[in-house]
Amino acid sequence: MLEPSHNSELPEIPSKRYFTIGEVSDLCEVKPHVLRYWEQEFTQLKPVKRRGNRRYYQRQDVILIRQIRTLLYEQGFTIGGARQRMAGSGDAVEVQPVINQRVIKELIEEIEEALTHLAS
Repeated sequence: MLEPSHNSELPEIPSKRYFTIGEVSDLCEVKPHVLRYWEQEFTQLKPVKRRGNRRYYQRQDVILIRQIRTLLYEQGFTIGGARQRMAGSGDAVEVQPVINQRVIKELIEEIEEALTHLAS
C-alpha cells in the first residue's frame, strides 16, 4: 500500500503534450486499472482516446489524478466524498473523510482501558 506522505515525493511532470496510461501510472504511482476506474467515477477525468481506444492524458489530467490520489490516499476520502470535493460541492457540504483503521483500533483500546479502570 502507498504511504500517506508519499504524494509529495512523486516525480516531476515532464513538459510533454500527451502521456500514455503507463507514463501516468508511473508519474502518479497509481496502477493503470485504477486510472481506468477513476475515469468512470470522476467525470472531470477524460483522456483523449485515439486508435485502438488508446488513452492519452494531458498535463491537466495528470494534475487532476494527483489531486484525486491525495484525496483518496492521504486525506482518507471515499470515492463519493472525493467526487463531491472535486465537483466543488465539498465546499458547501462538509464531507467527512473515512476514519483510518488504526484510529479505530486506538479508540477501541482506549475504551477498553477505561472500562477496565472503571470496573476495578
